[in-house]
Amino acid sequence: MELVSTTVDLTRARWRKSSFSGGGGSNCVEVTDAEQAIAVRDSKDVLGPVLVFGQHAWCQFAAKVKAEP
Repeated sequence: MELVSTTVDLTRARWRKSSFSGGGGSNCVEVTDAEQAIAVRDSKDVLGPVLVFGQHAWCQFAAKVKAEP
């Protein structure tokens, strides 16, 4: 996988919480669609780091996560 450094404008991002986060809120991630990419952050640290995936990389990542037992 190729790592690329890029700047993505997230000022108008509409973050949504993972449906697998549950009601407790202790282990939550949020995602948003952003300029041909998907951004992911920790919902407990909204000002913290954000991972940004290209569309293809996100699809590969999500498929691997879904395949885990």
